[in-house]
Amino acid sequence: MNDLKVFLGPLLRKDLDTLFKWINDRNLVVKSNKYNPIHELNHIEWFNSIVKNPNVRIFSIRLCGSNKIIGTCQLYSIDWVNRSAELQIRIGEYNYQGKGLGKQVLLMLLNYGFKDLNLHRIYLRVFENNERAIRLYKSIGFKVEGTLRDADFLDGKYLNIIMMSILKNEFEIA
Repeated sequence: MNDLKVFLGPLLRKDLDTLFKWINDRNLVVKSNKYNPIHELNHIEWFNSIVKNPNVRIFSIRLCGSNKIIGTCQLYSIDWVNRSAELQIRIGEYNYQGKGLGKQVLLMLLNYGFKDLNLHRIYLRVFENNERAIRLYKSIGFKVEGTLRDADFLDGKYLNIIMMSILKNEFEIA
C-alpha cells in the first residue's frame, strides 16, 4: 500500500462547491448511480437536509496533512430497530482513485458503524460491472446476498445490481 493516508471528517459548507462538481461529473456518478444533473439550489437543499437527518451519518474523506477533501462516504437509511444501514463511498478526485484509499475508508466507516453506532448489518448495492469495487468489498468480508436483475437502466442498457452485506460478527473491529 502507498503512503497516502486519509481520515473521515465532517462535511463543511466550504466543501459544497467540490461536492457540486462531483455530483455533476457524469463519468464519476455513473460508477454507482444514474446521472442526473443537479441544480445548485437543489444541491444546497440536499446539504442542509442531510446534515440534519438522524438516519444518515455522512463524512468527508480528507488527506492527512493537507485536509484536502477527496471524497465522501456515508451510512444512510439507518434502521435503529434492526440496527442496519446502507453504505456508500465515492472518491471524487480522479487522481486518488485506485490507490488503496477506498479500503482505508471502508475499514474506518465499518468500524464506526459497528463500534460507535452498534449496528448489526451494513449493506450496499453495486453495479455488476464495477468489478474493482466488488473485489474490494469481498476482500473486506462483504458477502453477496443476491442480484437485482435488470434493476437499473444506464447508458442504453439494463444492469444488474449486486446486493452485498457484512455482519458485525464477520468484521474485526479495530
